[in-house]
Amino acid sequence: MMKIAIMGSGGVGGYFGAKMALAGNEVTFVARGAHLEAIRRNGLLVRTDSGEMAINPAHVTDDPATIGPVDVALFTTKLYDTYDAAEALRPAIGPDSFVVTVQNGVSGAEMIGEVLGPDKVLPGSTYIISHLEGPGVIRHMGQFQRIVFGETDGRISARAKAFETLCADSGIDVKLSDKVMTTLWEKFIPLTVMSGMTSVTRLPIGPILADPDLSAMVDAAVEEAVNVGRARGVELRPDTADRVKEGVRSAPYDTKASMLVDLERGKKLELPWLSAAVARWGAELGVPAPTHRFIATVLKLHAAGH
Repeated sequence: MMKIAIMGSGGVGGYFGAKMALAGNEVTFVARGAHLEAIRRNGLLVRTDSGEMAINPAHVTDDPATIGPVDVALFTTKLYDTYDAAEALRPAIGPDSFVVTVQNGVSGAEMIGEVLGPDKVLPGSTYIISHLEGPGVIRHMGQFQRIVFGETDGRISARAKAFETLCADSGIDVKLSDKVMTTLWEKFIPLTVMSGMTSVTRLPIGPILADPDLSAMVDAAVEEAVNVGRARGVELRPDTADRVKEGVRSAPYDTKASMLVDLERGKKLELPWLSAAVARWGAELGVPAPTHRFIATVLKLHAAGH
């Protein structure tokens, strides 16, 4: 059994933390506001298509310094909260502690590493449809609930094996990868394209793909992101662009990226780590990324929310 901190106890962190707690691990959820108070009063409830998971009482705090050194922290915050959350987590990181991040994009591990040290962080990605339904209540839909993670350099380390075992014993679909950056980029490319294109048009993906000009922009955005990834040294298969385009076109007509939902609600956007990052890396490496630069420029005044 392990001592675990869940940094960001919303739809993703709350779900996986609940699974780990039910398996007998010592899990502390880090939350704030109404969500924190609801978990303190009533525990954490996770509603799934196959039933409910209730953690009551649940260990919850808004101050990681009160937890003490953990074995592992699962990091699931929004990217714009990364630096503050990593700094808050510092007192809970002992000599043998490590962090697994399953945030959006491909920048989270590097950002956390700037605060806690790059040797403390294992990058990862998650495949799950889950959201905060209300204070203290999480809704998970469908059957997907997977974590793919690994050491940045591809080593199969003892700590990585320990986290793999933790997840497997908790009923979590897990894969320990020796090419985790490839995995992250294969998810990041469609994410940044879908996020950028649905947000800049304020439309779901269906109408975008039905318009020849906008559909061509989608294809261009995919190719730009693939080219930038390769220029950054990421091993991407020769057919990556074609597979991503096919995947985008198979999305349900009414699919909205979460960044568009945040935009509609006046929340902060993860834009600086999505299309804006692709445009910035492209400029640094001499790889053209005009579609992502356009997306980043049009949306930048909305990035801070309102």
